[in-house]
Amino acid sequence: VCLQEHDDGADCGLPSAESVTCHRDGMEVEFSRELGNYSWHVCVVDVNGEEMVSCNHTVDYERLLLSVLFVNCTSLEHGQNQLRLRLTVNDTMGEEKNITYSTHCKIFRADEITTFFAGATNCTKDFMAVTFPGLIPSVGDEHMVPAAPMTWTLSIDDGTRIHQMSLGQAMQQGYNFLADGHNLTFRVAFTATGVVSYKHNDKVLYTVAFKLTYGPPEHRLTVESRMLCAPGPATCNATHMTVAIPAFPGTLMAVGVEDKTIPMDQLQENGIALDIKRGVKLHISRGVLKSRLHGESCSGLQSYMSSLKLTFHFHGVTVAMVMHPECPCDHRAPTAAVCTQDGYMDFEILADSTTPPLDLDTLRLRDPACRPVFKSSLNDRVWFHVPLNGCGTRYWFDGEKIVYENEVRALSADLPLRRISRDSELRLTVLCSFSNGDASLTIRVDNLPPLASSMNQGPLSLVLLSYPEDSYRQPYRDDQYPIVRYLRQPVFLEVQVLNRNDPNLHLVLDDCWATASQDPGSLPQWNIVVDGCEYDLDSYRTVFHPVGYGVSYANYRQRLEVKTFAFASGDKALPGLV
Repeated sequence: VCLQEHDDGADCGLPSAESVTCHRDGMEVEFSRELGNYSWHVCVVDVNGEEMVSCNHTVDYERLLLSVLFVNCTSLEHGQNQLRLRLTVNDTMGEEKNITYSTHCKIFRADEITTFFAGATNCTKDFMAVTFPGLIPSVGDEHMVPAAPMTWTLSIDDGTRIHQMSLGQAMQQGYNFLADGHNLTFRVAFTATGVVSYKHNDKVLYTVAFKLTYGPPEHRLTVESRMLCAPGPATCNATHMTVAIPAFPGTLMAVGVEDKTIPMDQLQENGIALDIKRGVKLHISRGVLKSRLHGESCSGLQSYMSSLKLTFHFHGVTVAMVMHPECPCDHRAPTAAVCTQDGYMDFEILADSTTPPLDLDTLRLRDPACRPVFKSSLNDRVWFHVPLNGCGTRYWFDGEKIVYENEVRALSADLPLRRISRDSELRLTVLCSFSNGDASLTIRVDNLPPLASSMNQGPLSLVLLSYPEDSYRQPYRDDQYPIVRYLRQPVFLEVQVLNRNDPNLHLVLDDCWATASQDPGSLPQWNIVVDGCEYDLDSYRTVFHPVGYGVSYANYRQRLEVKTFAFASGDKALPGLV
């Protein structure tokens, strides 16, 4: 069976796929022998060109043979198992070429035909939904099973019993079905019969395993899926959005942002800190998020992520959900500004806009050659007069409005090279929109990352705690991280020895240091304690606090105070946690 090459502008002279062999439960695709002369790899994709991460396939590079199962690797279209491949070839010039192919195998008629669809659950705040492509026939599809909703039977397995119902009954118990062209969308309310929930505090995860069945036993079509959805709102602070999922019997396998899959070992450098101590928490740097004008209900900006895809191994199968997390509206008042009719944005920036006070000499527009037109004698404020057609100002049209935008910043990247910084950073996005002579301004402020907790275990178990004040009464709870601190603001730390009761045991801290990732051996590093003493090269020395006699086993504890700093690497500040 020859494979059909999609018309995507690929070089037709490149070696390609040649033939496919169909088996009862899968298929084999053989590639041209010429492919052995090139560097290449192949992946299975869905109808939208996105890699199907749950597809279990093997590639024999010596025999140039790809083997796939129909389950989770193909879609049911026109009575056939449809397979789509993306072949990536590095040609003789070293350029990478992508070629997309599709092929199919007719369905073998058996006592029962079961097809799994690998589509991710679309998780919203009101419901969860999954779409099955190609279930609704077009005119002339004689082998296609008709999908008139009322002719299907629905089975729900909640782990303790199986609920069976007609679709008419299902629609009265929280299930709904939407037909769109050849696709069928299955929508489930969180209160629907058979939906299982996992809860922790105010966070909830919903899951449901269902089976749709059509036809007589000798020619039965069964569509199965397991859905996941954590609809709870994200929590946000000045530096991060946190997406929390309560503990459940699933293991996180992959994270996708927009259309990009991020390897699990590269989350930190992509601005995402992962915490899996209790459930799953993703601390996402605001630098990764997008911003939008919220609308009539809010005068400020809202940070959001248009697509966050989380893939889990759950009950022996790969299950994915796509979330759309967003922060609450930011109601902070904008900086005083005037958008003039002669084509300028006039606005003022105060040194006390940040803590510690901002060094006004570090302020830059998008075009660094443009500077403030006025600076006060007390060096506590500056005034910008920014032309709408210069200094890096950009514009776009929003309906009948024209919106102008520039950015004012004071970042570590603009300062001399160093390993850490205790100077304030500031980023202001200035938006000025004109409509019928009116003008408006919106400001966005990005602050620095907070401190994260850490734990090490060894022959002696120790824990490093962080406290809000020097009384050391109550440490921060796990659900309060990440903690936001202003630069130079004190962080009160305590190291404790756990699970010991020997009064002769004393804790001595030889070395303590901070890193930009959870790997204690990673670089960059900054010393906090060196050989039991404060670090001489730090102009803000570590302060050791006495434990006192009001606690049990005081000799099991060491208390110290560190002034907050941010890591800098090369010419830019690192976006992650400390």
